[in-house]
Amino acid sequence: MIGTTSLSDLLSPAAREMQPSGIRRYFDYAAGRKDVISLGVGEPDFVTPKPVRDACILALEKGRTSYTPNSGLPELREAIADYLSVSFSLRYEPADEVLVTNGSSEAIDLALRALITPGDEILIPEPCFIAYSPIAALFGGVTVPIDTRAEDRFKLTADALRSKLTPRSKILLVSYPNNPTGGIMTREDWLPIAQLAVEHNLIIITDEIYAELTYGRKHESIAELPGMKERTLLISGFSKAFAMTGWRVGYACGPEELVSVMLKIHQYTAMCAPILGQIAALESLTNGLEEKDRMVESYDGRRKRFVAGLREIGLPCHEPLGSFYAFPSIAPTGLTSDEFARRLLDDAGVVTVPGQVFGSQGEGYIRCCYAASQAQLDAALERIYTFLRAL
Repeated sequence: MIGTTSLSDLLSPAAREMQPSGIRRYFDYAAGRKDVISLGVGEPDFVTPKPVRDACILALEKGRTSYTPNSGLPELREAIADYLSVSFSLRYEPADEVLVTNGSSEAIDLALRALITPGDEILIPEPCFIAYSPIAALFGGVTVPIDTRAEDRFKLTADALRSKLTPRSKILLVSYPNNPTGGIMTREDWLPIAQLAVEHNLIIITDEIYAELTYGRKHESIAELPGMKERTLLISGFSKAFAMTGWRVGYACGPEELVSVMLKIHQYTAMCAPILGQIAALESLTNGLEEKDRMVESYDGRRKRFVAGLREIGLPCHEPLGSFYAFPSIAPTGLTSDEFARRLLDDAGVVTVPGQVFGSQGEGYIRCCYAASQAQLDAALERIYTFLRAL
């Protein structure tokens, strides 16, 4: 109590009512247990490559421990712009259209703060990364889920988007390659989506943190389409493809008018991304691309073997063509996603994430991260098979 008022009554209602992360709940649930195989947290099992670590050690010994410009080291912004141009045919001005952030998560937060007026509708294809809706709700946004389905390979379709459009629709927030499904979108998939965005004056936020992690074909961004760059904010970072989760470096690229407003918020909150993380990111883009490609090749081999194993033991699974997640159906067991994940952890010592934490369309599925060693993945499949037989 504070005086005659409960502290709870003084908290922001939106923050007070926000649900804790469903992913972290399972991670914490497994903490302290022995002989657990975790396929739960989306983190590479690789260590940040040695040349990147060495570059940071050298920088630290030279005393590079200061702030950087709010928008990031100029040489890093140049490198990001060059990388996007060469890798994805996307061209941004480093000085005005590129902002370095504390991971891609901060970039998402900044973008939603900069764009949302209370009551605006944010259209989000589900299943999706769990952070989008809670962040939007903090700023008074109304999230509108758009269902995607396994029979469509979890792609966003124009019909599904059109069915959810209203006069209050303002932002379409997409994430492909997708977490948790592994779904991707091609240029042909994006074309009718882009047409609807123009017709209804939608701003696109595209979270492309898994852009490098595609298998069998190159990633294609909606920002590449004619007329879309000026209404699209591209968000990405170094955590996943470059094995740099703990360095906390992301970036946002888009129209100067939007990026400049995001920069103002960033100045008052984070000030700048950590300098050593930025140095690591620069080294990754300068001398780490071959190592990144080797890691992607390794994920591809694990992907093929793990998805085939899931199917063999009786869990249907669409082919994930991006990210490092498999999203098998557990419908044949008759259990809910939460029941299945809890019992699998309790009985077999395997951590997965129930699909419903990624939205209602995730019910009936579990997310399995195959960014683990092949030995762990094989052992997990054995345990899941034994668990299924016991059911």
